[in-house]
Amino acid sequence: MNIDQYTTLHTSPDEALLNELVRYTHLHTMSPRMLSGRLQGRLLTMFSAMLQPRRILEIGTFTGYATLCLAKGLAHGGEIHTIERNDELQDSILSFFKRSPQADSIKLHIGDALDIIPELHDTFDLVYIDGDKREYTQYYHAVFDKVRHGGFIIADNVLWDGKVLDKPAPNDAQTQNIIQFNNLVHDDPRVENLLLPVRDGLLIAQKK
Repeated sequence: MNIDQYTTLHTSPDEALLNELVRYTHLHTMSPRMLSGRLQGRLLTMFSAMLQPRRILEIGTFTGYATLCLAKGLAHGGEIHTIERNDELQDSILSFFKRSPQADSIKLHIGDALDIIPELHDTFDLVYIDGDKREYTQYYHAVFDKVRHGGFIIADNVLWDGKVLDKPAPNDAQTQNIIQFNNLVHDDPRVENLLLPVRDGLLIAQKK
């Protein structure tokens, strides 16, 4: 047994709907490792429950696992807006969302996040970034003014399999932008930031 297995075994198990979603993702998608998984999902749920946000924005739905985890912590009457570029996932995403106790609080948007974000006129308590790694810095700039003071921005995959430690190849736009994003947030005097080495890295920034 390794540390990852030990930590998972000592983390509360998923409920039936999330277990089914995990199985579906592994059977029907090409990149099931994009799924957040139990450890990170539980962390997102607890973080959301502590914050009790009224408005959450998620960039990058994939099959909806993190969305369901975040939605559990919403304040009464709250909403989570989640954006997914791949329209082929829409039907399966909605089939799981409709079975969630938070179904009425989840709003799915299909399309390019950088086109959709300007059309959202809410102020958000929490933004979760897990979309195209080549666009993380653009997402950050697009959402920043929509986050309330004291609100949070969380970004996934900020360690990018450890590639952030080395100089990226000239054609590796994903690693280049993740490094640029990490530096941007760390150097931004408008936030306090924390990078957690959970799974592939979570960067948490609180707007001052």
